[in-house]
This record gives sequence, C-alpha cells and structure tokens, in this order.
Amino acid sequence: MKIAFVGKGGSGKTTLSALFARQLAALGGTVVAVDADINQHLGVALGLSEDEAARLPAMGGRLAEMKEYLRGTNPLIGSAASMVKTTPPGRGSRLLRVGGDDPIHGTLAREVAGVRLLAAGAFAEEDLGVACYHSKVGAVELYLNHLVDLDGEYVVVDMTAGADSFASGLFTRFDLTFIVAEPTRKGVSVYRQYRDYAAEYGIALAVVGNKVTGPDDVAFLQDHVGDDLLACLEHSPYVRAQEQGKRHGSLDELESVNRAALERLHAAVDARPKDWATFQAHAVTFHRKNAAAWANSATGENLAAQIDPAFTHGPDALWAQIATH
Repeated sequence: MKIAFVGKGGSGKTTLSALFARQLAALGGTVVAVDADINQHLGVALGLSEDEAARLPAMGGRLAEMKEYLRGTNPLIGSAASMVKTTPPGRGSRLLRVGGDDPIHGTLAREVAGVRLLAAGAFAEEDLGVACYHSKVGAVELYLNHLVDLDGEYVVVDMTAGADSFASGLFTRFDLTFIVAEPTRKGVSVYRQYRDYAAEYGIALAVVGNKVTGPDDVAFLQDHVGDDLLACLEHSPYVRAQEQGKRHGSLDELESVNRAALERLHAAVDARPKDWATFQAHAVTFHRKNAAAWANSATGENLAAQIDPAFTHGPDALWAQIATH
C-alpha cells in the first residue's frame, strides 16, 4: 500500500510518518519511507543524526539516472530527457518493487529503524530564484508511478506542507492519504483543501487528530471533519524525548493511547482495496494535463505519445518483467 501524510507545517505529519513507518516495520512489513517535504526531517524523526540525514543522497539530484533506468526498453519513450515527472510506465518500462534489488533503491535508499529511507532532497541555495520544489518531488512522483507494492509492502511518504501536491498528479498516487490536523481552525484548513479537490478523483482520505488534549479537542475535530476523523493522538512524552535528541526507544514505550491510534491507522490501510486500473488511469490523465500545459513545449515533443494504452499496471506486469530477466 502507498500512504501519504499531509498537513500544515507544524502539524506533526513528519513525526507521524516516522512512527507509522516504524510500526509497519516492527510488525513485519517491508517498508520504504520517502521524505518529500521541502524541510527534510524524516530521517532525523526515524533516528538518524542531523549529519547522517544531511548526507542522504537526493532523488531529485539523480533524476537523470532514474529516468534512464525506468525508461528501460519502452519504445514510446525516445530518450530519458523526454521523460517528465508524470510519465507513466508502459510495456518495456522497468517497474520497481518496494525495497527491491534495483539501482534506485540500492543507490539512494538508506536503512534506518527497519525502514528503507529515500529523500527527495532539500531545496538548495543554488535553487533560489531559478527552481521550485516541484523539481525535487517530481522524482518522487516518477518513482511512485513505476512502483508495484505487493501484500505486506508499504510506502510511507511525508508530503510537502499544505496542498502543494496538487500542482501535479502526486496526490493521486496513494491508496490512502492521512491528513494530520491539530484541533484548531488553521489545523483543519488543509483538510478542506484536500477534501474539496480530491473528491473529484475519488481519493481516499482520513483525518488524524494530533496534539489532542481532551474531549473538547476531539469534539472540535469531529465538528469540522465529521466521519473522516479516524484517530487522535495525544501529547507524547515519548515523541518529545526524541525531539530533544534522546534515544529512539522501542515503540513499546509509546503511550498506550497513541499506540492504539497507530493500530487504527494500520487497520485502515490494510482494509483499502488495490485498484491498479484507476491508479494508471489517474497517471495518464495527469500526464496529458502536464504535457499540454508545459511539458510538450519544454521537451519539443508530443508527450501524450508516451502513453501505452495496452499496458496493464500491477503485480502481473511486475512478475512478467521478473520472468524475462
């Protein structure tokens, strides 16, 4: 399953992304965590030092190599340079498996807390005035487009704050999106943005209340998000100790109410059905949109021609690829 955590800055989405990824791994799941936030803090939240996190290789900095690998022998893609963030896979493209034995995971992923961590890359000084962060998260979108997740395999993505992912089709790449909301008016504002835009595409959402202090906070969230409220987490001394630089102890040390909330998130994820046809259809829709809006003129090609209508995404395509290599 592919899972996103979104929310306004400071809502705690990075902390929850890390806790949930660790929870999945502790229960035997194969987990890749992806830091797609402009502020790259997921590595530290998982247990890396600041120096270790700063040395993580950036997916955005290796985009050319990623494109060359993912293109494979797809005859509809003339060159890696003609691939953009929305390019969908087709026959001949190389598909990825969660934590698989491939150059992307092998070169860019780092093991931490039982999780393989990927990072989009920080917004660097040389980007100022000439680039936007979408050039970084584009690598994440391309990765997810080509990823096949099987039973017991999970990708947890810590997204950019707010609703920035609507600048492309990235928000459609997930089986379930958790919107982390504090019990304040600002805290639920991102929920409204996501709900209204995602409804058009049938995107599954659930709200996770964070920093809840009592029944009044729960009632506030219920009043504003209704049945979309899935679980609430309270203030956590366990998390605060980690944020203060103390050791990352076992999740068994996490407060029982917060462990129970993570279990509700886990159950909701595992209950989601996979719909590969819709996943690919959304990829094609947004590739067409991006091609017409900017990518055709940027590459000098008609990128709609990259779409392979005979390609069926999912496990069967992955197994067929494995069988031929």
